[in-house]
Amino acid sequence: MKTKIKEIIESTETGQGKIFTYTVQFLIVVSLITFSISTLPNLSESTIRILLIIEIITVALFTLEYIARVVVADNKPGFIISFYGVIDLIAILPFYLSLGIDLRAVRIFRLLRLFRILKLIRYSKAINRFYKAFIIAKEELVLFTFASLILLYLSAVGIYYFENAAQPEQFKSVFHSLWWSVATLTTVGYGDIYPITAGGRIFTFCILMIGLGVVAVPTGLIASALSQARTEETKEN
Repeated sequence: MKTKIKEIIESTETGQGKIFTYTVQFLIVVSLITFSISTLPNLSESTIRILLIIEIITVALFTLEYIARVVVADNKPGFIISFYGVIDLIAILPFYLSLGIDLRAVRIFRLLRLFRILKLIRYSKAINRFYKAFIIAKEELVLFTFASLILLYLSAVGIYYFENAAQPEQFKSVFHSLWWSVATLTTVGYGDIYPITAGGRIFTFCILMIGLGVVAVPTGLIASALSQARTEETKEN
């Protein structure tokens, strides 16, 4: 029986395994939709009751799934502290933490329901491919992130010295200038803070050109890693 349950839960090659996978995917989507609907104002009592019933049913099924995975796991402690094990637990934990309690401080745990969407990672080959791509390119991405933070700080310092005298209220300090750096380097450019001096504008132009590269580099890294992940997946199959 244990072997059969494990085969259904962990394999998508069999008909029963596919049914289980698609059912869990469907329940995750339903759970997220009902959570979103529950945030709407002026819901009727009957609607709230229906949403609660759906929540109870989905959480009960997720709980059974979690227990089943722990039972069939070869290394039970290892599964419990693994990425998927933690995500599966967090997906059901908010319901039990807030059950019968109306304390405002406890309501924050309801935000953890959003972790249910991460359960989809387990059941999607495409998402798993993205995960493998991030693993392949993680060292380059970490280095790029570190370099981006340095660039972010240097651009904040630069614009501060260019604009502080002309706009002391907008660019009060390097910390105030960091918001401009984030908006400029990510090429968002909200326009709430912008340079008015000639030096500041030239500096902004240079930062914008660098910002385009900042956006392009991780895209290239992920694209290359995805190609490698797809190649490895093809070889495995």
